[in-house]
Amino acid sequence: MTNRHRTLALCSAVPLLAIVSTGCMASRPQQFANSFLPATPTPATVPAPPRLGPDLYTNEKPHDLNSVVAVTEQSDAEQRMRRADECFQAGKRLYQQGDWAGARVQFDRAMDLLLNAPLDMPERQKLERKLDTLAESISRYDLDAQAGGSEESVVYEKSPLDGMLEMTFPTDPRLKPKVGEEVQGTISQLPLEANDAVLSYIHYFSTERGRRTLLAGLRRSGRYRDMVRRILDEEGVPQELMYLAQAESGFIPYAMSNKKATGMWQFVQWRGQQYGLGQTAWSDDRLDPEKATRAAARHLRDLYNSFGDWYLAMAAYNCGPGRIEKAVERTGYADFWELRARHALPHETENYVPLILAITIMAKNPKDYGLDDIDADRPLEYDTVTMSAPTSLWLIADATDYPLSEIRELNPALLKPVVPAGYQLRVPRGTGTALMAALTRIPDENRLSWRLHRVTEGENLAVIAHQYQTAPTAIAAINKLTSTGPAYGDVLLIPAAYHASRAASKSALHRHQRARVAEASASRRIVNGRRRASVRLVRTAVRKADG
Repeated sequence: MTNRHRTLALCSAVPLLAIVSTGCMASRPQQFANSFLPATPTPATVPAPPRLGPDLYTNEKPHDLNSVVAVTEQSDAEQRMRRADECFQAGKRLYQQGDWAGARVQFDRAMDLLLNAPLDMPERQKLERKLDTLAESISRYDLDAQAGGSEESVVYEKSPLDGMLEMTFPTDPRLKPKVGEEVQGTISQLPLEANDAVLSYIHYFSTERGRRTLLAGLRRSGRYRDMVRRILDEEGVPQELMYLAQAESGFIPYAMSNKKATGMWQFVQWRGQQYGLGQTAWSDDRLDPEKATRAAARHLRDLYNSFGDWYLAMAAYNCGPGRIEKAVERTGYADFWELRARHALPHETENYVPLILAITIMAKNPKDYGLDDIDADRPLEYDTVTMSAPTSLWLIADATDYPLSEIRELNPALLKPVVPAGYQLRVPRGTGTALMAALTRIPDENRLSWRLHRVTEGENLAVIAHQYQTAPTAIAAINKLTSTGPAYGDVLLIPAAYHASRAASKSALHRHQRARVAEASASRRIVNGRRRASVRLVRTAVRKADG
């Protein structure tokens, strides 16, 4: 902290004290934490301000007053974000403790601190980004509440491609010269065309409905883009084939078509097995983005080697190589556009290649289509660990101190909240070592049922035992606790199974937080004076929904 900041801290002590006093409950200093897990966060120690002399402002120049005001306003923004973090952490602790109502209050306070910030506050964009991050984090706990303890918690989503290929869209004649110039000036490993079929899909993706679908996929692609590009390069196929996944699934790992093709690259069961995508009662590799990308790249490379043309390879990916071979044999043309003109291909396949080319052209010319300011999702970062015994995902979430939904997001191929022995599990970056250290404390035969619990303020053995429906004496024995009981910050082994009945208590939090996250999204779409009104309207709807 600089001298100027120390001076300002003292000068604004009274108003800052009033602001801080409205924050969240404070955490006590940590007394103990097991060495195999990260320590419970503790509040930072703020050094006392220096003594100030009687002539502090004697040499101060008037023009510095502007900088003082700017620093004060910036400090308010930083304090709002810090207090929002404190409220979120408080809500997280209450959530893990089983106090869903208390968690709701703290999550609401965190959101309110950012939603109620003045519109003209400096660093407003930083506050908005923080609001996005906070809403996403809260939504993860919301997903946990929705999933509960269900053994079958995989929910498939409809592939965005279903229905789109059966439709015919008009062509805007004004697009042709513009797109023609774009194609000529675009560097692409995949050949690009600007014919009427492609233009019709560019027109569709420029409409409100089509643009919404396109933007959703492009945002989501941020999670996987680097991985996909790396694998496509390693397998020697054009980078632009990444947009085939955009067309097939919108980069949704749980996408499923009406023909039961599954995953980001939409493999049917037998084709997935052909390219090494295993399927068991516990996992389905078609849902694994990295494994499925590798399989798709190799399949596309094989199809290109068979037909010698990327458009025919893409068409074969959609309808199967057998149909393409028969169409070529019947017409004598090994050219996609000729086959399309002669209606030698299924109608969906005739539109499949133009759709992918349209997405490619638009994505590679983002400024021309208003796609240059997309806030793409952050790339997924993770450590990979190998499980030596079947392990509950709830135990993994306990040990890494991350929501179950985030663990599942990194491992969409898992069909149940159980990791089979030998499975290579992905966990949030930086948690792998702590996880493996924690698991060494738990016998292999107990990893499906035991849990880990971090003791929060005011908890005792009776409260903890009730939460996990086990005996206090069992917890005390396994953790070698003395008569004084656990201390704040202790991480306890819980020798009990997870009971799905806990999920029922979370339903109210699920409904409420889903609405609050929607409120955050809605508020960012309204600017200036209308924004406040929209927040009030959404809150009214939330209260009615809860009532």
